[in-house]
Amino acid sequence: MTEPPETQYVKTADGVHIAYQVFGEGPLDLVIMPTGVSHVEIEWDGPRLARFLRRLASFSRLICFDSRGVGLSDPISPRDWPTLEQRAQDALTVLDAVGSGQAALMGGLVGGQLAMFFAATYPGRTSALVLAGTAARLAWAPDYPWGVLAEEQESRRRQAEQGFDHGAGALRLLAPSALGDASFVSWWYRLYRHSVPPGAAHVYVDSTFATDLRSLLPTIRVPTLVVCRSGDQLGGSAHASYLADHIPGAKLIEFPGADNLLYVGDADAAVDEVEEFLTDTRNPVKADRVLATVLFTDIVGSTGRAVELGDSKWRELLDAHDRAVRRQLDRFRGREIDTVGDGFLATFDGPGRAVECACAIRDAVRALGVEVRAGLHTGEVELRDDDIAGIGVHVAARVLSHAGAGEVLTSAAVPLLVAGSGIEFEDRGEYELKGIPGIWRLFAVVS
Repeated sequence: MTEPPETQYVKTADGVHIAYQVFGEGPLDLVIMPTGVSHVEIEWDGPRLARFLRRLASFSRLICFDSRGVGLSDPISPRDWPTLEQRAQDALTVLDAVGSGQAALMGGLVGGQLAMFFAATYPGRTSALVLAGTAARLAWAPDYPWGVLAEEQESRRRQAEQGFDHGAGALRLLAPSALGDASFVSWWYRLYRHSVPPGAAHVYVDSTFATDLRSLLPTIRVPTLVVCRSGDQLGGSAHASYLADHIPGAKLIEFPGADNLLYVGDADAAVDEVEEFLTDTRNPVKADRVLATVLFTDIVGSTGRAVELGDSKWRELLDAHDRAVRRQLDRFRGREIDTVGDGFLATFDGPGRAVECACAIRDAVRALGVEVRAGLHTGEVELRDDDIAGIGVHVAARVLSHAGAGEVLTSAAVPLLVAGSGIEFEDRGEYELKGIPGIWRLFAVVS
């Protein structure tokens, strides 16, 4: 499956519409129990999460949904924020809608708490549990000393109520290893903004810290896998060990790292364990290949400008260049892969938008007194977590090497795919691309 699945809706008994998606054709049903940061469509815009979901769907029929009041499901008043019981009933409504008699449940943090509650309440509808970075309770108590202290709870409540950090505080706890990935951070902020409404955020935080499932754990009688990362500040070793000790027969697997989100960090190792636990098999990870348009840009004459301006002013100019490029990538829905020297590597799922973005970048940075050149190629690339590889990447890089200042140069694949779009090209003739077999015809975009 390459395209995101279609979003569907089911109405609950009390008239609330729940948004859900179903995809994959595996032999077992697997439900992702949602947290408060959830939007079943925007989630597909995050490459790490999209790859994680596709891997799960490779061995299951995967069912995802937004809780009431969150994401694409019906909004609700903060006064009516759902209890665990209501959210479990919503999950049951989704299972009924997709014809699932019994399903494995997987959840992280608040989603994990919902999974535990559901398994205890509806044991006949639950085949297994996968609890990832979650806890029986998150708040401190005398007999639960690794929980969050009252002062920190109040601080997080104020942040949620004021909404001033747009999810930055949550991200520092949930995915610290991804804080340096500008593309991921931008996607996360967008996901956060479209999840819980600002007026309900503090209610969500309050309900999270009020939840205590410790007395319920011994009643869970389904096979349970507990996974965590040792340095996770939210659902790390102490919380996971407590769950494994109090859920009968539970299996605990601990990974290195500090990320709570399972799809950040070494996600493949975690999915391998989940697949083996649920199916008794472990399949090697296959390279995920997709058709994409690859864009390389770089600054023309950067060394001379750096010497001319000096380190400090050159750094300021380079920062302004980077901001201008990222604005255009956001505008044309490009995915930043890496900054390569004084240039960028990005991908697009549409070649027309890639060409328009390259031209927009050229024009935007020209206003700063900077000239760039760009090279594009459309072909198959191999996805490797947050990176890409394959011959398609090398072709785009070699195309860039033949571009002049202010020029957007493409391989022959691009004009063929955007025929009829109104974008004009000029044939630049045939070239040998270093290290790549064959003769390649290149085209320049006509400004």
